[in-house]
Order: sequence, then structure tokens, then C-alpha cells
Amino acid sequence: MEELPSARELVALLAETDRLRALAAVTLGASTLPEVAERAGLEPRAAARALSRLVAGGLLEGEAANGYRVRSEALQAAARPPASEAPPREAREPGGEVLRRFVHNGRLLAMPAAHSKRLVVLDHLAGLFEPGRRYPEPEVNELLKRYHPDYAMLRRYLVDDGFLDREDEPAPSGARSVKVYWRTGGTVQVPEPTSS
Repeated sequence: MEELPSARELVALLAETDRLRALAAVTLGASTLPEVAERAGLEPRAAARALSRLVAGGLLEGEAANGYRVRSEALQAAARPPASEAPPREAREPGGEVLRRFVHNGRLLAMPAAHSKRLVVLDHLAGLFEPGRRYPEPEVNELLKRYHPDYAMLRRYLVDDGFLDREDEPAPSGARSVKVYWRTGGTVQVPEPTSS
């Protein structure tokens, strides 16, 4: 499939007035060279040059004999920021500002004193735990220790605020019971659909 123009290429393509007018004419229904020239108010030779350049740039498809049409997928692709320029997921989500203030390089700098902000951080931490899976306490501690040395505090907040629940479960050896945790709250990330 032919490569779509980037946003920068699209802007450069439309920086010339004749091309912009020719594109507008095609967008509004003109498809043949004479129709485009008339609706855009261009000489046929200027309209032909503009159309040729728009086709070469990937914004239009077609030819003089069969007519032209706008490649709407090119406009849609140019409207999306490249992955390298997209803001981080946390910045697009509610609470992104809170996470930027309290989490740095994957480490929790401090637990927010305000309950509403603390809930944002706990929701973020709850994302470490897969819904439906049960975690023995040592595994919970290990996951939380990556964020903050006081993993017991984090574990307590997660349970107290309803992000995790726990119960005693008999140990496989039958000796002592062990604490087992599972996720009971928080935001669950749904993967974005991929275009095929």
C-alpha cells in the first residue's frame, strides 16, 4: 500500500494556494480536470499541475481520465500524532498531573497526604496486579518494593482503600496459614484497537 503523507508533508503540500484550491474543489465534489479548474478558479494548466502534485503527495488519488478523489485516510493519519510525539499514557488520563508530581522514574517519591491524590497513586499501583489472580504476600511485597521501600505502607493503603483484598489461606505444607491478596478495585486498562 502507498505510504501516507505525514502531517508535516501534508502542510507543505497545502502551503501552495493552487493546490489548496484544487483540493477544496475535489473535496466539494469536483472530480474531473475541467470541473476542478472551474470550481477552483484556476487555468486548466495550473489545475493539472496542482492535481498532479496532490496525487504524487498522496493526498488525492485518480487521474484526469477517470477523475480524482480525496484520500481521507491520508488526512486521518496526518491528524494523529506519531507515537514518539504522543504524550505518555499517564498524561492523557485523569490524575496524570498527580502521577507526574509523585512518581518519578518508576519510583514513588512520597505518598500524597490528600486522600483524593492518594487514590490516584493507589489506582496506579493497583495496575501492578492482574485482575482475577491471587498473589501470596511475599510477591505483593516484591512488586510494591519496586516503587517504595515501605511496601507494607503501600500494601496497607491498597487494602484499606479497596484496591486489594486479602485472606488467610492454609499453607501447602499445612503448617501456618499464608496471606493471599487479589485485586478488587482500580482502573483496568483496555488495549486500544489496532487497525488492520
